[in-house]
Amino acid sequence: MKALAGRKVLLTGGLGSLGRAQAVTLARAGARVLVLDRPDIGDAAEAVAALARQAKGDIAFVGSDLNRLAEAEAAVAVLAAKEGGIDILINNAALIINRPFEEFSLTEYEDQIRVNSSAAFALARACAPGMKTRGYGKIINFCSITLNGRWDGYVPYVASKGAMLGLTKSLARELGPHGIRVNAVSPGAVVSEAEERVFGDRLREYNDWIIENQSLKKRIEPENVADLVLFLVSPASDMISGQNIAIDGGW
Repeated sequence: MKALAGRKVLLTGGLGSLGRAQAVTLARAGARVLVLDRPDIGDAAEAVAALARQAKGDIAFVGSDLNRLAEAEAAVAVLAAKEGGIDILINNAALIINRPFEEFSLTEYEDQIRVNSSAAFALARACAPGMKTRGYGKIINFCSITLNGRWDGYVPYVASKGAMLGLTKSLARELGPHGIRVNAVSPGAVVSEAEERVFGDRLREYNDWIIENQSLKKRIEPENVADLVLFLVSPASDMISGQNIAIDGGW
Protein backbone atom coordinates (compact mmCIF):
# COMPACT_ATOMS: atom_id res chain seq x y z
CA MET A 1 0.00 0.00 0.00
CA LYS A 2 1.27 3.48 -0.85
CA ALA A 3 2.31 5.63 2.13
CA LEU A 4 -0.22 8.41 1.44
CA ALA A 5 -3.10 6.41 0.00
CA GLY A 6 -6.37 8.20 0.72
CA ARG A 7 -4.71 11.38 2.00
CA LYS A 8 -5.63 14.79 0.60
CA VAL A 9 -2.84 17.34 0.30
CA LEU A 10 -3.15 21.10 -0.22
CA LEU A 11 0.14 22.40 -1.65
CA THR A 12 0.60 26.15 -2.10
CA GLY A 13 2.93 27.55 -4.75
CA GLY A 14 2.56 24.21 -6.46
CA LEU A 15 3.56 25.38 -9.94
CA GLY A 16 7.04 26.58 -8.96
CA SER A 17 10.12 24.36 -9.19
CA LEU A 18 9.88 23.03 -5.63
CA GLY A 19 6.10 22.75 -5.80
CA ARG A 20 6.07 20.69 -8.98
CA ALA A 21 8.57 18.20 -7.56
CA GLN A 22 6.50 17.84 -4.39
CA ALA A 23 3.25 17.41 -6.30
CA VAL A 24 4.68 14.55 -8.36
CA THR A 25 6.38 12.85 -5.39
CA LEU A 26 3.28 13.01 -3.17
CA ALA A 27 0.92 11.86 -5.92
CA ARG A 28 3.18 8.90 -6.63
CA ALA A 29 2.86 8.03 -2.93
CA GLY A 30 -0.91 7.80 -3.36
CA ALA A 31 -2.11 11.25 -2.24
CA ARG A 32 -4.68 13.41 -3.96
CA VAL A 33 -2.68 16.63 -4.44
CA LEU A 34 -4.51 19.95 -4.71
CA VAL A 35 -2.06 22.42 -6.24
CA LEU A 36 -2.87 25.98 -5.18
CA ASP A 37 -1.37 28.79 -7.22
CA ARG A 38 -2.37 32.10 -8.76
CA PRO A 39 -5.33 31.81 -11.15
CA ASP A 40 -3.66 34.18 -13.63
CA ILE A 41 -0.75 31.84 -14.37
CA GLY A 42 -0.90 30.97 -18.05
CA ASP A 43 -1.73 27.36 -18.94
CA ALA A 44 -1.99 26.39 -15.26
CA ALA A 45 -4.53 23.65 -15.98
CA GLU A 46 -2.31 22.10 -18.64
CA ALA A 47 0.75 22.34 -16.38
CA VAL A 48 -1.11 20.46 -13.64
CA ALA A 49 -2.38 17.89 -16.13
CA ALA A 50 1.22 17.32 -17.23
CA LEU A 51 2.25 16.78 -13.61
CA ALA A 52 -0.57 14.26 -13.16
CA ARG A 53 0.59 12.37 -16.25
CA GLN A 54 4.18 12.38 -15.00
CA ALA A 55 3.14 11.10 -11.58
CA LYS A 56 0.46 8.76 -12.92
CA GLY A 57 -1.51 10.10 -9.97
CA ASP A 58 -4.26 12.44 -8.79
CA ILE A 59 -3.23 16.12 -9.07
CA ALA A 60 -5.75 18.96 -9.45
CA PHE A 61 -5.44 22.73 -9.76
CA VAL A 62 -6.89 25.24 -7.27
CA GLY A 63 -6.72 28.84 -8.47
CA SER A 64 -6.32 31.28 -5.58
CA ASP A 65 -4.26 34.42 -4.96
CA LEU A 66 -2.54 34.51 -1.56
CA ASN A 67 -2.22 38.28 -1.90
CA ARG A 68 -5.98 38.33 -1.29
CA LEU A 69 -5.69 36.49 1.97
CA ALA A 70 -9.23 36.60 3.34
CA GLU A 71 -10.61 35.36 0.02
CA ALA A 72 -8.02 32.59 -0.15
CA GLU A 73 -8.80 31.45 3.40
CA ALA A 74 -12.53 31.35 2.68
CA ALA A 75 -11.98 29.47 -0.59
CA VAL A 76 -9.79 26.86 1.12
CA ALA A 77 -12.38 26.38 3.88
CA VAL A 78 -14.98 25.65 1.19
CA LEU A 79 -12.54 23.36 -0.61
CA ALA A 80 -11.77 21.45 2.59
CA ALA A 81 -15.47 20.83 3.18
CA LYS A 82 -15.97 19.72 -0.43
CA GLU A 83 -13.01 17.32 -0.25
CA GLY A 84 -14.10 15.87 3.08
CA GLY A 85 -11.16 17.53 4.81
CA ILE A 86 -7.53 18.34 4.04
CA ASP A 87 -5.17 15.87 5.71
CA ILE A 88 -1.91 17.60 4.83
CA LEU A 89 -1.23 21.31 4.33
CA ILE A 90 2.08 22.33 2.76
CA ASN A 91 2.79 26.07 2.89
CA ASN A 92 5.38 26.21 0.13
CA ALA A 93 4.46 29.46 -1.69
CA ALA A 94 6.94 32.32 -1.38
CA LEU A 95 8.01 35.64 -2.84
CA ILE A 96 11.74 36.38 -2.90
CA ILE A 97 13.60 39.49 -4.04
CA ASN A 98 17.31 40.26 -3.64
CA ARG A 99 18.36 43.90 -3.12
CA PRO A 100 19.67 46.18 -0.33
CA PHE A 101 17.06 46.68 2.38
CA GLU A 102 16.86 50.47 1.90
CA GLU A 103 15.64 49.89 -1.66
CA PHE A 104 12.57 47.89 -0.60
CA SER A 105 9.29 49.74 -0.33
CA LEU A 106 6.97 49.14 2.60
CA THR A 107 4.50 47.56 0.18
CA GLU A 108 7.13 45.09 -1.04
CA TYR A 109 7.96 44.20 2.56
CA GLU A 110 4.30 43.66 3.40
CA ASP A 111 3.74 41.58 0.26
CA GLN A 112 6.49 39.13 1.26
CA ILE A 113 5.24 38.88 4.83
CA ARG A 114 1.70 38.22 3.57
CA VAL A 115 2.50 35.51 1.03
CA ASN A 116 5.46 33.92 2.81
CA SER A 117 4.05 33.65 6.35
CA SER A 118 0.63 35.23 6.94
CA ALA A 119 -0.84 32.90 4.31
CA ALA A 120 0.32 29.90 6.33
CA PHE A 121 -1.63 31.18 9.35
CA ALA A 122 -4.75 31.79 7.26
CA LEU A 123 -4.72 28.40 5.53
CA ALA A 124 -3.99 26.58 8.79
CA ARG A 125 -7.14 28.22 10.18
CA ALA A 126 -9.08 26.90 7.18
CA CYS A 127 -7.72 23.34 7.38
CA ALA A 128 -7.25 22.73 11.13
CA PRO A 129 -10.93 22.31 12.10
CA GLY A 130 -11.27 19.26 9.86
CA MET A 131 -7.95 17.87 11.08
CA LYS A 132 -9.13 18.25 14.67
CA THR A 133 -12.36 16.42 13.89
CA ARG A 134 -10.43 13.49 12.43
CA GLY A 135 -7.74 13.60 15.13
CA TYR A 136 -4.97 13.66 12.56
CA GLY A 137 -3.22 16.13 10.31
CA LYS A 138 0.15 17.37 9.12
CA ILE A 139 1.26 20.90 8.35
CA ILE A 140 4.59 21.64 6.68
CA ASN A 141 5.82 25.23 6.64
CA PHE A 142 8.68 26.26 4.38
CA CYS A 143 11.34 28.24 6.23
CA SER A 144 14.85 28.88 4.93
CA ILE A 145 18.54 28.61 5.82
CA THR A 146 18.74 32.36 5.23
CA LEU A 147 17.80 32.54 8.92
CA ASN A 148 21.45 31.69 9.63
CA GLY A 149 22.26 35.35 8.92
CA ARG A 150 24.85 34.78 6.19
CA TRP A 151 22.78 36.12 3.29
CA ASP A 152 22.69 39.75 2.16
CA GLY A 153 19.83 41.48 0.38
CA TYR A 154 16.90 39.45 1.66
CA VAL A 155 15.59 41.42 4.66
CA PRO A 156 11.83 41.08 3.92
CA TYR A 157 12.22 37.43 2.92
CA VAL A 158 14.26 36.50 5.99
CA ALA A 159 11.83 38.38 8.26
CA SER A 160 8.94 36.44 6.75
CA LYS A 161 10.73 33.12 7.28
CA GLY A 162 11.48 34.03 10.90
CA ALA A 163 7.74 34.55 11.37
CA MET A 164 7.13 31.17 9.73
CA LEU A 165 9.46 29.45 12.18
CA GLY A 166 7.68 31.02 15.16
CA LEU A 167 4.33 30.00 13.67
CA THR A 168 5.56 26.42 13.29
CA LYS A 169 6.71 26.15 16.89
CA SER A 170 3.55 27.69 18.36
CA LEU A 171 1.11 25.78 16.13
CA ALA A 172 2.85 22.49 16.93
CA ARG A 173 2.29 23.11 20.64
CA GLU A 174 -1.33 24.21 20.26
CA LEU A 175 -2.43 21.61 17.72
CA GLY A 176 -0.45 18.64 19.03
CA PRO A 177 -3.14 17.50 21.51
CA HIS A 178 -5.46 17.11 18.51
CA GLY A 179 -3.11 14.76 16.69
CA ILE A 180 -1.82 17.43 14.30
CA ARG A 181 1.91 17.54 13.59
CA VAL A 182 3.48 20.81 12.47
CA ASN A 183 7.03 20.98 11.15
CA ALA A 184 9.21 23.31 9.10
CA VAL A 185 11.55 22.56 6.24
CA SER A 186 14.49 24.90 5.63
CA PRO A 187 15.97 24.36 2.17
CA GLY A 188 19.35 25.69 1.27
CA ALA A 189 20.08 26.95 -2.23
CA VAL A 190 17.93 24.78 -4.48
CA VAL A 191 18.32 24.76 -8.25
CA SER A 192 15.16 26.52 -9.39
CA GLU A 193 13.59 29.02 -11.75
CA ALA A 194 13.47 31.47 -8.82
CA GLU A 195 17.26 31.67 -8.52
CA GLU A 196 17.53 32.21 -12.26
CA ARG A 197 15.06 35.08 -11.96
CA VAL A 198 16.70 36.61 -8.88
CA PHE A 199 20.33 36.40 -9.96
CA GLY A 200 20.15 36.63 -13.75
CA ASP A 201 23.63 37.35 -15.12
CA ARG A 202 25.14 36.74 -11.65
CA LEU A 203 23.98 33.12 -11.63
CA ARG A 204 27.39 31.57 -12.32
CA GLU A 205 29.04 33.58 -9.54
CA TYR A 206 26.18 32.64 -7.19
CA ASN A 207 26.50 28.97 -8.07
CA ASP A 208 30.25 29.00 -7.31
CA TRP A 209 29.59 30.70 -3.94
CA ILE A 210 27.03 28.04 -3.00
CA ILE A 211 29.35 25.15 -3.85
CA GLU A 212 32.19 26.80 -1.91
CA ASN A 213 30.04 27.13 1.22
CA GLN A 214 28.30 23.74 1.16
CA SER A 215 30.01 20.71 2.68
CA LEU A 216 28.54 18.59 -0.11
CA LYS A 217 29.88 19.81 -3.44
CA LYS A 218 26.69 19.25 -5.37
CA ARG A 219 23.64 21.46 -5.89
CA ILE A 220 20.37 20.61 -4.15
CA GLU A 221 17.60 19.63 -6.57
CA PRO A 222 13.84 20.15 -5.99
CA GLU A 223 13.41 16.38 -5.84
CA ASN A 224 15.72 16.23 -2.80
CA VAL A 225 13.41 18.61 -0.96
CA ALA A 226 10.34 16.68 -2.11
CA ASP A 227 11.76 13.47 -0.62
CA LEU A 228 12.16 15.20 2.76
CA VAL A 229 8.60 16.52 2.61
CA LEU A 230 7.34 13.03 1.77
CA PHE A 231 9.01 11.68 4.90
CA LEU A 232 7.51 14.41 7.09
CA VAL A 233 3.97 13.86 5.81
CA SER A 234 4.16 10.06 5.94
CA PRO A 235 3.40 7.84 8.96
CA ALA A 236 7.16 7.28 9.39
CA SER A 237 7.44 10.75 10.99
CA ASP A 238 4.34 10.64 13.20
CA MET A 239 6.33 11.35 16.39
CA ILE A 240 8.09 14.42 14.97
CA SER A 241 6.54 17.83 15.57
CA GLY A 242 7.67 21.40 16.18
CA GLN A 243 10.94 20.86 14.32
CA ASN A 244 12.78 22.87 11.70
CA ILE A 245 14.69 20.48 9.46
CA ALA A 246 17.38 21.88 7.18
CA ILE A 247 18.21 20.39 3.81
CA ASP A 248 21.14 22.54 2.80
CA GLY A 249 23.97 20.31 1.60
CA GLY A 250 25.85 20.79 4.89
CA TRP A 251 26.03 24.59 4.97
